[in-house]
Formats: sequence, structure tokens, C-alpha cells
Amino acid sequence: MKLESVGIIVSLAPFGERDAVARIFTADYGVMAGMLKGAAVARRRRPLVGQYGNVSWNARLESQLGTFHFEPLKNLIAPLMSNPESLNNVNSAFNLITALLPERADDAQLFDSTIEFLQTQDYLKWQILFLESIGYALDISSCGGCGTKDDLKFISKKTGRTVCGVCGAPYADQIFPLPITTEITEYFIERAKEV
Repeated sequence: MKLESVGIIVSLAPFGERDAVARIFTADYGVMAGMLKGAAVARRRRPLVGQYGNVSWNARLESQLGTFHFEPLKNLIAPLMSNPESLNNVNSAFNLITALLPERADDAQLFDSTIEFLQTQDYLKWQILFLESIGYALDISSCGGCGTKDDLKFISKKTGRTVCGVCGAPYADQIFPLPITTEITEYFIERAKEV
């Protein structure tokens, strides 16, 4: 069996002295796992986390780990190497993809959003789409209580909808303040793990 696509290496773990087990987020097949032969000792075209390129996955059976052939086209995180905050955002995004996206579940919209995020560093936009893709969509378009689009100050833990200042005031100790922070995203991700 052979699958071909383009993808981003989101994790590499050493396997023995020469090889690595890689997880590659692909445009056509979602997250895929496989062996990259000689990845640890390659001198030219060494696979690195954050590289974008052509990928082919081969295995005799679909249930096997399989092996990758990866041809890098561009390192998407190289321009971010001097910015610690950007690198933290990228590490966070790649860890979320690795830990929570099911293998071979196609999500082309999230893949495109991930490419855009790596270029623009709009982490908040990426987080909202990621939560939506794992089943916890946030609705930040209007107040969940009265429908107004003005004075949105909170987000409900139960519904994931925004709440205006008037409707949210009596419940301010029970709901999250806006803007959406990493802590809020972690709360919804913990809920996703419980399901």
C-alpha cells in the first residue's frame, strides 16, 4: 500500500542509532506515523521538525507502521528560530496535533490553517479552528444570552459561546474573561481528552 501527499513533520523520535519514528501532518490523510530510515545520520536533506515537503508512505498492510520517504521543500519554522514566543506557539501547536488528532483523519482545512499559522503566527485563530476540528467549536460571533454583538467580555465554559458584559456580570466568577488565552484553550482540550 502506498499513500502520497504533502505534509509537515510535527514530531521526530529517535529509533535506534540511525532511524526515527515520525509523525507527519499531511494535506490528504491527516496525521500519519511511520519510520524515517537513516534520519538520525543523514548529512544532506536531514528531516527536521517543521519541514514541509512531499511525502510518501509505504507498508505491506494498512495496519502496519510503514516507512516514509520525505523530500523537504521548505523549513517553515526556520524564520522563527530567533523568536522564543513564536517557537513556543509552534511547539504547542505541533504537540496538540500529535496528541489529539486521530491518525489518518483527513482535515484539509486544519492543514491549510496550520500552514497559514506558521507564516503569520496568528495562534489564536489557529487554536479556535483546532478546537472546532476536535469537536469543541467556540462561537465568538455574538452573545449567547441576548444575541448582541457588542461588549463581548466573557466565554461560557459550558457552551463555548461568548457572553456580553450585561449578561455575564452575574456569572463573572463562573465564566472565562476574553480574550481567549492559552489557559482557556487548555480547559477545552482537557474536556476533549475526557470524552
